[in-house]
Amino acid sequence: MILKTLSIVGLFLTLVACGTATTQDSAPKNAPNVSNVPNAVPRDEPRSKYGNPAHYEVFGKRYYTLKSSRGYHEKGIASWYGKKFHGRRTSSGEKYDMYAMTAAHKTLPLPSYVEVTNLNNGRKIIVKVNDRGPFHGNRLIDLSYSAATQLGIIGQGTGMVEIRAITNGQVTASQPSEIIATRSSGPVGLYLQVGAFSTEHSADQLRSKLQHEIGDAVLIVPLNKPSGSLYRVRVGPLANVEYGDSLASRLLDLGYNDSHIVVE
Repeated sequence: MILKTLSIVGLFLTLVACGTATTQDSAPKNAPNVSNVPNAVPRDEPRSKYGNPAHYEVFGKRYYTLKSSRGYHEKGIASWYGKKFHGRRTSSGEKYDMYAMTAAHKTLPLPSYVEVTNLNNGRKIIVKVNDRGPFHGNRLIDLSYSAATQLGIIGQGTGMVEIRAITNGQVTASQPSEIIATRSSGPVGLYLQVGAFSTEHSADQLRSKLQHEIGDAVLIVPLNKPSGSLYRVRVGPLANVEYGDSLASRLLDLGYNDSHIVVE
């Protein structure tokens, strides 16, 4: 995740994601109590001089930086990074502080502010996005050690979350205890989406093919849009994130290159 080299004009961008290196990341030993570390407070500030190219490539995949965070809303898998990167330079040029309320995201402008909700326990936090990543597997956001601790995902390593971009003036609470919510209503489903088609026939062909290759349930989930219906082929619901990662790797070996985890 940490930015190795960056240029805005005429040079090239190299990013290395946390969680992709061979050495294991970990929580700090004898860590202080971070439960009362205040949330990041959204404020108006210029875009970082670094980390905001129109697009960049990591491990052969191209990512496009959003022009604005306004209206951004997505569900997915959160992970976290700790002492392995503590003190190292982030993609925005700031030093990574695992005790601050920060995060990494692949496409949001740097800096951005987002509210992150743990869909399993309802906890909410606010973090400043000042880094790029995570580039490991099907992860949506990488949280600092403090942020992940407050959200309750340190022990498991990952969690299903909902992310909403917020701007200056939208949130007044600055203490973690002020924005802790009750448990999220309704079950949260974890799926692996393998394809999406404009015709149900094409989706059913993929569903039938997958059903012969794997033992998991495969379903078609329609999405009605003004421009027409979209038929999404998904495997699941999945038992946990680890199984989703394993299944995604297995499908990659079978030639399915575009599968990704979705949370609903």
